[in-house]
Amino acid sequence: MTITLELPPELECELAADAARLRLPLAEYALRVLAMGRTSSTAPRTGAELLAYWQKEGLVGTRTDIANVPEHARGLRQRAESRKRS
Repeated sequence: MTITLELPPELECELAADAARLRLPLAEYALRVLAMGRTSSTAPRTGAELLAYWQKEGLVGTRTDIANVPEHARGLRQRAESRKRS
C-alpha cells in the first residue's frame, strides 16, 4: 500500500535527522515511527525486557561510535551513581 503525506517542513527535517542518526532510510524510519505509535505494550521493567525491546526495534548495534560498549556502560553507570541529587 502506498500513502502520500504532506508533512510540514519542520517535521520532515526532524524525521530526516532522526533517521540519519540511526543510519536508516527516511522511509524505513517513518514506517518504524508509525508502527511504534500503534503498539500498546507496557514499558519494559527489567534489563532483559529492555534489551529485547531494543533488539525488536533494531537499535542494538546502531551506536558504531562507541568502540568499547562495556566500558562506556560502566562510565555511564559511575556518572549516574555519583551525580548530586537536588
